[in-house]
Amino acid sequence: MLYIIGSILLLALIFGPNLWVRYTLKRYSRRLETLPGTGGELALHLVKRFQLEGVVVETTEPMKDHFDPLNNVVRLSPEIFNGQSLTAVAVAAHEVGHAIQFNRKEPVSQLRDRYQGKAFAIQRWGAALLMLLPLITLILKIPHVTLLTALVGVLMMLSSLFMYLAILPEEFDASFNKALPILIEGEYIDDSQIVPIRRILKACAYTYIAAALADILRLWRWLAIFRR
Repeated sequence: MLYIIGSILLLALIFGPNLWVRYTLKRYSRRLETLPGTGGELALHLVKRFQLEGVVVETTEPMKDHFDPLNNVVRLSPEIFNGQSLTAVAVAAHEVGHAIQFNRKEPVSQLRDRYQGKAFAIQRWGAALLMLLPLITLILKIPHVTLLTALVGVLMMLSSLFMYLAILPEEFDASFNKALPILIEGEYIDDSQIVPIRRILKACAYTYIAAALADILRLWRWLAIFRR
C-alpha cells in the first residue's frame, strides 16, 4: 500500500505541474468578443508601442510559444496568434515581455542565455546516452553498466531541471514585471480579468519547469524498456 501511495505521489509531483499548466491555459482559452483583438495583434501592437526595433512576430507550432533571442522573433502558436481569449493575450504579452528584456539588455535576460542552452544540451546528451545503453551493455558485457548508465541519465535529467529552475527569475519578470503591468495599465483587460490573467501568467512562468519534470517521466519509460 505504501508503495502504491508513494508511486501516486511521485507521479503527481512529476506530471502534476505539466497538467496544471495545460489546464490553466485551456481553461481561459474561450473567445471573448470584449477583448480588443487577438494575441497576434496585441504582440504586434506592443512591439510598436515599446519601439522594439527589429523584433518580428510570427506563428509557430502548437504549444511552442516562445521568444527566440538569436533571431529576435516572438513566435506564437496558431491558437495564441489567432485567439481572442485571456490565454491568448496573456501568453502574447509574456513573450513580448521577453523581447523587452532582451532588447533593453536587462541583466535578467542573461539567465536564459546562460542556462537554457545548457539545459537543452544536457537533455540531448541524456537522450543519446539512453539510446546507446543497450549497445554499451552488449559490447562490454558488464551487468553494472546498465545501472551506472541509468544513474548518469537520471543525473543529467535532474541537472536539466535545475538549469530551468535557474531561469525562473527571468520567466517571472516577463510575467509579472512586464506582461501584467502592460495589460493592466494599458487597459487591455478589465478589473474582473486580472485574477485569471495572473493565473495564466504564473502558468507561463512555470512552463519550462513543468516540461522538464515531464521529461523525467519519459526517462523512466525508457529505463523500463531497457530493463526488458
